[in-house]
Amino acid sequence: MISVAEAFIPIIAIIFTFGIPGAIIFYWIYLKHKERTKLMDMGLSPQEAREYFRDLDKKPKNPLGSLKWGILFSMVGIGLFIGIVLDEAGFQDSLTGVMVLLFGGLGFIIYYFVANSKLKKDQQITAQSSQQ
Repeated sequence: MISVAEAFIPIIAIIFTFGIPGAIIFYWIYLKHKERTKLMDMGLSPQEAREYFRDLDKKPKNPLGSLKWGILFSMVGIGLFIGIVLDEAGFQDSLTGVMVLLFGGLGFIIYYFVANSKLKKDQQITAQSSQQ
């Protein structure tokens, strides 16, 4: 026979799976609405409030974002490969996770140097073009 605690497990799982994300989304929409109505109460027209949030939502796109993720995933793949090879060679199993983190960090460091040199080169080009 099923105990009372076992009967509540599916109910609790459904509540946590759908209820909590639903509550978070509802709360986010509520806060956004409250913020907009507060702006309108301060004297902004609905059109001005819409324009304010339209400009606020636009973020400048990182032109080097694909480079960053490409380097990161490549280095994580290399770290995973080396970790598996070391695991097959008889080293500890935890070395795979260490290699993934190590090479992931190296990927970010490589991205920093590549992006930094590209930004410096772009600044030099713009400085030279402004001088002419």
